[in-house]
Amino acid sequence: MASIALHNIRKSYGNLPVIHGVDVDIQDGEFIVLVGPSGCGKSTLLRMIAGLETISGGRLSIGGRMVNDLPSKERDIAMVFQSYALYPHLTVAENMGFSLKLRGTAKDEIGHRVQSAAKTLALEPYLDRLPRLLSGGQRQRVAMGRAIVRDAKVFLFDEPLSNLDAKLRVAMRAEIKELHQRLKITTVYVTHDQTEAMTMADRIVVMRDGIVEQIGTPLEIYDRPATTFVAGFIGMPAMNLLRGRIQADAPSIFRTESGVAMPLSLSPGTADPGEELIYGIRPEQFVIADEGTPAKVVVVEPTGADTQVVARIGEENVNMLFRERIAVRPGNTIRFALRAASDHLFSVATGRRLSIAGA
Repeated sequence: MASIALHNIRKSYGNLPVIHGVDVDIQDGEFIVLVGPSGCGKSTLLRMIAGLETISGGRLSIGGRMVNDLPSKERDIAMVFQSYALYPHLTVAENMGFSLKLRGTAKDEIGHRVQSAAKTLALEPYLDRLPRLLSGGQRQRVAMGRAIVRDAKVFLFDEPLSNLDAKLRVAMRAEIKELHQRLKITTVYVTHDQTEAMTMADRIVVMRDGIVEQIGTPLEIYDRPATTFVAGFIGMPAMNLLRGRIQADAPSIFRTESGVAMPLSLSPGTADPGEELIYGIRPEQFVIADEGTPAKVVVVEPTGADTQVVARIGEENVNMLFRERIAVRPGNTIRFALRAASDHLFSVATGRRLSIAGA
């Protein structure tokens, strides 16, 4: 096991910069998830850690040793790819032990390690099968087993579940997390799926356009998003972001551009009443209230346990998520209130979060 330190890491392709001075310190045994939209640089960053991409600037250390110019095979890392990358003509056992065979490891030692990894991953019945005879989840476990037998200090996962169906992704998320809890190997996991990030990570690194927007535990990032990008990206449905201003004669009221009044838990002096701001409220913070603010229902999406509603307040549509079944239809008017101290406030100019009482 080993810590990983990225200090001012940069990457350019010719004159095109794609990673802009990333700083991340990953502790020994930590499970870190790099998350962000396609093209944000997360896979490029992972490949630089793996030694599959050159580093244009900065310092990368694994286990306290600078590895900027160290070949991938000497970094003591194991990588699991989206495509599984299994040899179709080799059995499961041969795939899992192939890297050890290339190193010249003794046959008995290879067999012992493969059997141990197969037991850990419940692959013992499939060791003599070819990859084409396995399900997607079983192939992914073989790819993980190939990483385990190497006894590496760092595991790198590059969107390993994106080829699986929704039900299998949920099961494999639990398997990977449980495996990490047992092996305690430093893990860096790349995904564009914020649900994977929230459910698996010890800490999340949210990226956009080659920069780090925020680093924190899943709940820290969910409860206190540092920017409007993080606020809109983390959470399903996404946080509602409404433009407007603090009401000059009532500092506890935020008035949207279309004139709707929203309660504000703002610390005194945080922002000027005339300053244009962005008000954030998560969909689950809405509650039905007989004396509340009216909203016209646009779309109703019952999911069984929850009811998602798109409603129009003033001139804006907002997402609402109710933790119960409600009997409403498009065109109905509902009245809502907000849970106490559940709002977020951001600067329009910078997109950065402003301090709010109790948040």
